Amino acid sequence: MKIDFYLTSSGRNVIDEFVRSLTPQDQGRFVEVYKGIQAQGLGCPTVQFRQLQGKLWEIKYSAPGGKYRIAYVLMEAGRMVWLHMFKKKTRKTPPNDLDLALRRMEDVLKYEKK
Repeated sequence: MKIDFYLTSSGRNVIDEFVRSLTPQDQGRFVEVYKGIQAQGLGCPTVQFRQLQGKLWEIKYSAPGGKYRIAYVLMEAGRMVWLHMFKKKTRKTPPNDLDLALRRMEDVLKYEKK
């Protein structure tokens, strides 16, 4: 599976910025998740995939420092765009995180149609 990270209009890589803020142990777990999904796609056994809303999905995984979520959208066969990443602190996905991921998904889908 090819994985792209969302870039803001100013070129910021929001996933990379979030990962750099994590502890070395949690960064290591992120790399495992990334490589696992690259190699095995949606069949990766070390994470859970869950639909959030419409075409927006999330990757759920745990690391030593807590539970993490990555919002993503599937594009053409074999490609996903990771839109937003956050540390899970409540049972439900926080509305601000969901809204941000939805806006970024709309940007990505609009750009792909051009």
